[in-house]
Amino acid sequence: MKAAGNLTKTDFEQLSEFRYQMRRFERFSERAAQGEGITRLQYLLLLHIKGFPERNWATVGELAERLQSHHHGVVALVTRCEALELVRRQTNQDDRRQVEVHLEPRGEQVLARLAALHRAELKSLEGAFRVPQIDL
Repeated sequence: MKAAGNLTKTDFEQLSEFRYQMRRFERFSERAAQGEGITRLQYLLLLHIKGFPERNWATVGELAERLQSHHHGVVALVTRCEALELVRRQTNQDDRRQVEVHLEPRGEQVLARLAALHRAELKSLEGAFRVPQIDL
């Protein structure tokens, strides 16, 4: 295992380039979402609902995990998205304690436009997101 002091200049350059490309993509995402009148987090919420494995909804707890956020923060985010008519909450029929978060038609439309932009941007960055080969 390499100690931090044993990293080479190339190791630092690779890490720096990786973080730079990640931040460029994040900035692109922020601007694209703003162009649709939503925040980057609202876009990510919509994406994680639509992209949740094997079903077309997710719970607040599942979304909190995907967003790496606190449950109460995601509750507030869902509330803001409901006000914009992007999502709706629905009580789970099998477990009434569980609340499902579903996309509304407007949320589907906004997400489709943003996902297309993000996919195009990712294609333009092809190869830029090489994971650094650092022997730690």
